[in-house]
Amino acid sequence: MSSTVIGLLTVIIIYLLAMVAIGVFFSSKNKNVGDFYLGGRKLGPIVTAMSAEASDMSSWLLMGLPGVAYLSGFSEAGWTAIGLAIGTYLNWLIVAKRLRRYTAKANDSITLPEFFSNRYRDKSRALLAIAAIFIVIFFVPYTASGFSACGKLFSTLFDIPYIPAMIASAVIIVAYTALGGYLAASTTDLIQSIVMTLALIIVVIFGINVAGGLDAVIDNAKSLDGYLSLLSSHDPVTGTSSAYSGLNIASAMAWGLGYFGMPHILLRFMGIKDENKLKMSRRIATIWVVISMFIAIIIGIIGYSMSKAGAVDVLVGSSESETLIIKIAMLLSENGFFAIIMAGLILAGILACTMSTSDSQLLAASSSVSKNLLVDCFGLKLSEKASMRAARLTVMFIAIIGVIIAWDPNSSVFKIVSFAWAGFGAVFGPVMLFALFWKRSNKYGALAGMVVGGVMVFVWKYLIAPMGGAWAIYELLPAFILSSITIVVVSLLTPAPEKEIVEEFESV
Repeated sequence: MSSTVIGLLTVIIIYLLAMVAIGVFFSSKNKNVGDFYLGGRKLGPIVTAMSAEASDMSSWLLMGLPGVAYLSGFSEAGWTAIGLAIGTYLNWLIVAKRLRRYTAKANDSITLPEFFSNRYRDKSRALLAIAAIFIVIFFVPYTASGFSACGKLFSTLFDIPYIPAMIASAVIIVAYTALGGYLAASTTDLIQSIVMTLALIIVVIFGINVAGGLDAVIDNAKSLDGYLSLLSSHDPVTGTSSAYSGLNIASAMAWGLGYFGMPHILLRFMGIKDENKLKMSRRIATIWVVISMFIAIIIGIIGYSMSKAGAVDVLVGSSESETLIIKIAMLLSENGFFAIIMAGLILAGILACTMSTSDSQLLAASSSVSKNLLVDCFGLKLSEKASMRAARLTVMFIAIIGVIIAWDPNSSVFKIVSFAWAGFGAVFGPVMLFALFWKRSNKYGALAGMVVGGVMVFVWKYLIAPMGGAWAIYELLPAFILSSITIVVVSLLTPAPEKEIVEEFESV
């Protein structure tokens, strides 16, 4: 093993040990299940903002988004980023404060399924059970993609087998999440957002320098047909471009709709200590998201110039193009001791993206199984100590399933994240908005909307979109629309909510 590899490994190990140490520190802070899953609603505005966005971005920010920009140029990546930026801002603006207030009012709900059940006074627990099941359905493969990304990173860098590398990554993530719960996940997410930011800045500066300067990057991008246009998409196989239609734009921007239904992001709104500080959180979060996604797209475009200059191999296909930032980090590490530290930060940034999302997903999926299904639905009577043990064991159990799913290294980060994002956006997004803003909505409409949204994601993805043409749009958009229509129609066709529910809605 060369001195460069040893140096990179040292930086990464120090980073990973720091994350576990945070988990150990916060393990004593969790006095009950409410602390473990929601931190006792004690988060400050900065931690709330940055942990929400770090858990949002995942390895998609440093691997998926630059990979898309590298292959096809600015259009798909750009419109997706614009949709996400708008969705981020609106989520903080119209959902965050009301959700924080409503979850506290609705019998101090600490999970999304529990909130929906309490909000609509669903004594049958059907709403709670369906919501919990959908969380597990979409979060387990999402978490698995994070384990897989970490495994690929270590396997590529250090020439070790993929499976041991993937399992080791999963163990680290599970360790600090199972020990420290929500507070540990939120604090590590804050640190990881800083590491991610440093990684983005280092890559841009180094990449422009290696590519021959900013003018060379721009000239090379301009030489490709449609590469820098928002209204056309470059085809890397034929070298030609095709029009990026209004339907394509709507499909890409539909990513923004997903925010209204992301459990691991919405939990951050629920956990802030002072709801009046959410305005500060909104500003911090929105600015960071806009800047980081713009830089990630620029990295993809810079990567093309680096390939043309011979500094980086030409990358073909989405799976290969997603390794761009790893290639750049390895190239940087060849330039001395300080460069090794910076390259190590870039690689730690990739881990940060992945870990910050995986820990939050593990917590959300764990709460759905241990609290919502075992305790709330099946009526298991557990003491606080037993509840904490069940919560931690559930984190480990879900992680094991994730490891099994991640056993096959041949997968695209962008595609897996895209499908899971659509699932959560369609299942929970419409229900969340109607629960917060339409007092006539009822439990029948909410339940029907969840089921229709979840089913349509699968139907559109695997049955309708393959037909091509106008049907080949992102499954989140049609599923979200159909779920919303279902909630309205079913709510109006069934009995109006009781007076108690309406009065609570109005008080919030």
